[in-house]
Amino acid sequence: MTRAPYAADPEAPASREFARSGSGEQRGPRSPFQRDRDRIIHSMSFRRLKSKTQVFIAPDGDHYRTRLTHSLEVAQIGRVIARVLRLDEDLTEALCLAHDLGHPPFGHAGEAALSQSMERHGGFDHNAQALRTVMRIECPYPEHDGLNLTWDLLEGLAKHNGPVAAPNWALAELDAAFPLDLQTWPSLEAQVAAIADDIAYDNHDIDDGLRAGFLALDDLLTLDFLADQWRNVEKRFPHAPRERLLREMIRDQIGLMVNDVISHTAAQVKDCGSVAEVRSAGRQLAGFSPAMALQERRLKSFMYERLYYHPEQIAAAERARDVVARLYAAYAQDPTLMPDDWQPRLPSHDPDRARVIADFIAGMSDRFAMQAVGRIYGERPVGLINV
Repeated sequence: MTRAPYAADPEAPASREFARSGSGEQRGPRSPFQRDRDRIIHSMSFRRLKSKTQVFIAPDGDHYRTRLTHSLEVAQIGRVIARVLRLDEDLTEALCLAHDLGHPPFGHAGEAALSQSMERHGGFDHNAQALRTVMRIECPYPEHDGLNLTWDLLEGLAKHNGPVAAPNWALAELDAAFPLDLQTWPSLEAQVAAIADDIAYDNHDIDDGLRAGFLALDDLLTLDFLADQWRNVEKRFPHAPRERLLREMIRDQIGLMVNDVISHTAAQVKDCGSVAEVRSAGRQLAGFSPAMALQERRLKSFMYERLYYHPEQIAAAERARDVVARLYAAYAQDPTLMPDDWQPRLPSHDPDRARVIADFIAGMSDRFAMQAVGRIYGERPVGLINV
């Protein structure tokens, strides 16, 4: 397949923060973006996503999404869109796989607690933490800190949601060390990764919400665009079990969203002659059409009202926030409670010391966080499993 002129080019000289000693960048058959993807997949932070909350906190069941399975679904959707638009699939996939590496345990509840605990030290943001994770915390190489990913990957990870006018301390520090051009829009690959994230969780959260009994089909069908999908599915498969019809409806909705993004984005980029023009366009080029964007906003509002702010979810989130807050308080008071291999990393004074403590907590899985608070306080938290 011929790459589009507005796609990122893996054959262009790959800029990394740290130059490799000895031989040059190219070793073996992989492109620089394929190497980025593989470094992410082999990282410990990526493996820990298997036990981090997506929507349901510490779910008691194997069929609910975690941050890991969510990231894989995002990558699948992102590659499909990138392939049709003739973008670089490997860069798109790498961005999709890495976008949630900065999430602490217990999802947004854990992030809220960590941000509050860090309020006097600059706060906490999972997007900036993803950059901090791949640039400073993951250290598998003897010559430098971080995974030493390409500039294109780091730039896309930093601003996949758009330009960053006011970077927080973490992103500002990293940008100062390796400038990421934060004021412009990112590559189309990064924009596709961002919209693939929306498509994935918009739809798989419906699936999980129905499975958990927090959502009801009759309520979903108050959204006319979902009602249309349901009627079409019933017409095509009049004798199929309801469970299969529900999953077919979700697949249809993903397909509609993906096709909408492809057609709308293709129209937006038809006059773009380079990735530089994408970055200087001054607006988002990859995304939903206005009509689909309106439907997607209505779906999000419904999901917040019926699922994300469900009373059981809120109760579990409160208990999760308490776990993270108690962990931070314990480590801040006595950093020797942290593992031996973290002791040499601890600066002697805040805010640097507080930020390393936050790094340690942010890397925890849900299960590890519950075990850690149990060891420190003598009792494991109860009531966190909310499905």
